[in-house]
Amino acid sequence: MTPVLRTERLDFIPYRPEHEDHFVALLRNEEVCRWMGQDLVPEPQLREVFRAILTDVYPTRRFDVWGLWLAGAYVGHAEVKPTGNVDGHEMITALAPAYWGQGLGGEVVRGLLRHAADNLGLSEAYGMVGAENTASLALCRRLGFRHVRDVVADDGSVTKMLVIPVEDPSGTTAPGSPAPRDARSTGGPV
Repeated sequence: MTPVLRTERLDFIPYRPEHEDHFVALLRNEEVCRWMGQDLVPEPQLREVFRAILTDVYPTRRFDVWGLWLAGAYVGHAEVKPTGNVDGHEMITALAPAYWGQGLGGEVVRGLLRHAADNLGLSEAYGMVGAENTASLALCRRLGFRHVRDVVADDGSVTKMLVIPVEDPSGTTAPGSPAPRDARSTGGPV
């Protein structure tokens, strides 16, 4: 089951029923949706998605998904899941705008990379970033992601497919990969 993870400042907590309003508010935020490259989804549909996380995703262990918390405040969302774009796993993150520019994005990604290595045994992970999302693309470059290819949607928008090697649990790091040592699993299922 999805473990609780901790980094220097963040707690990655599997969602609970009482987190629904936080999830919905984040994914109803126009700025968040814009940079995630998704349309603004109606609230009832987001509530269905949230409930599916609790009733389908977690019980069937489809993939790992968390709410992100900083000193007790909900700050965002994170996932590691199989991707349909390639044979591999994709990392997905979204932070509330009030928490942008504080270094939390890099901390989230390093936490996900540690989880991918320690708990999932992955050797690499993917990210999909909109070509116009220059802040996220710069972060990915700093962390060691490399460009795989551009994915062009029917509307002409471009998403960059990126990949990064993942550190293995023995502590050795793949070439070009950061050494994310600040994230660790804190136990079993929640």
